[in-house]
Amino acid sequence: MDFEVDKGALLEPLQLVIGVVERKQTVAVLGNLLVQATDSLCLTGTDQEVEVSSTIADVEVATEGEVTLPARKLLDICKSLKDGSRIRFRSEESRVAVTSGRFRSHLATLPVADFPNVELVGDAMRFSIPASELSGLVGQTGFAMAQQDVRFYFNGMLLEIEDGELRSVATNGQRLARSVMTSPGAGSGRFILPRKGVLEMSRLVQDAEGEVEMAFTDNHASFAAGNGRLITKLIDGTYPPYEQAIPSGGKQILIADRDELREALSRTAILSNEMYRNVRLRFAAGELVMHANNPMQEEAEETLAVEYDGDELEVGFNVVYLVDALSTMKGDRVRMTLTDSNIAAVLDDPDDGSCIYVISPMML
Repeated sequence: MDFEVDKGALLEPLQLVIGVVERKQTVAVLGNLLVQATDSLCLTGTDQEVEVSSTIADVEVATEGEVTLPARKLLDICKSLKDGSRIRFRSEESRVAVTSGRFRSHLATLPVADFPNVELVGDAMRFSIPASELSGLVGQTGFAMAQQDVRFYFNGMLLEIEDGELRSVATNGQRLARSVMTSPGAGSGRFILPRKGVLEMSRLVQDAEGEVEMAFTDNHASFAAGNGRLITKLIDGTYPPYEQAIPSGGKQILIADRDELREALSRTAILSNEMYRNVRLRFAAGELVMHANNPMQEEAEETLAVEYDGDELEVGFNVVYLVDALSTMKGDRVRMTLTDSNIAAVLDDPDDGSCIYVISPMML
């Protein structure tokens, strides 16, 4: 194998695929990237659950071939070189010479045959949507995923295709986020993407232009955008009936300026209990009073003018959950719908019902 590529063409795809490579490995080859040089250059990284690959067209290939190279060392070398540098890769027995100008190095390789391959198996449901729309859909809900919950299906995101809609749902049992968009695909299905797959897919589509080609089988999902592609295993399980967690019929409705509410909550939260992050909200005619304190006898309070003419209520919430939802929303206003102090609150944009957030109350 012998090829030459510009640093600028190599760095961004390299940063994309390296995100999936764990720093600590039980299998040595998983710390490497698969580098395949043909008429183009393809870089692939995997942790055996999620695989990310990126193709570089602007490359001069003298001799085709494939090797695996240590991912972090390759990235560090590439980043350390000056912008505009040309980098040459040339196989030499069990090593690859990496040179640029007066810089010379040799990287050890591991057998290509040991590099795992994640593939779609079986018939796939396929459709495409604009990358910007998928990025928005996932960004509006992904933050609500659990991280290490024993209910493994909470450590991921549900993508639900049904009735001409594509829905993303994430929850950790205390908060829930759901976003909906029109789906161009035919058919229906429910697929639970693991947390890492969601995060890497978000990186893939974040700045991509054009369409994302999506494919789903019983065990895997694939996303292709631009020159990048991600394949992830799906979580094998049944997502709970999340619709039952969304309260309906609430008659206590508050409408506020979203930014003002978020900023006021963030200020009040500074003196909240660092462990529980609880804040007390008192709803009264035309105002919302936010109060927080901590074991050090410190406290903070702020009153915000809002649209509210319901019953007086006092409700406790995890302030982080409130701020996360408000930070993710895009509209100028937020609507909070409540039933009483013991039932979850629903947050949404009164001008756009495509996304809702459900936050359970805390004990006062």
